[in-house]
Amino acid sequence: MANKIVKETYGAPENQILFMTRPMAAVGAVIGDTGVTADPEGNKILKAGTPVSGDLTDRTTAFTKATTSGEPAASNAIGVLEHDVDVTNGAENGSVIIFGFVNLERLDSATAALITTEVIAALDGKVTFLK
Repeated sequence: MANKIVKETYGAPENQILFMTRPMAAVGAVIGDTGVTADPEGNKILKAGTPVSGDLTDRTTAFTKATTSGEPAASNAIGVLEHDVDVTNGAENGSVIIFGFVNLERLDSATAALITTEVIAALDGKVTFLK
């Protein structure tokens, strides 16, 4: 009997959103489910590239999906998620890119739509978005 190689994949599949992996800085943070709508299967997933807001000096307090408000409009984004985060059952750990180069073509269309001019302005000099 011939040996055969079996490939097993555990966990979520990787979606590399970075244009280039260096230079890049990301920090671990708790990601909350506030403002996240469940999909038809009942899952609440924040996709890689989603702009998030939170306190970098207190990353155990849940970060949330960034919002835009005010006049003139401004975003409270401090970074973007490096990988998908499943918050179906509440807050989970995630990785927030606070410096780097994100490839917009690797984001799904709904997530790419979150990268507004206000988000780009809030992250200017920190996260650069490229096509």
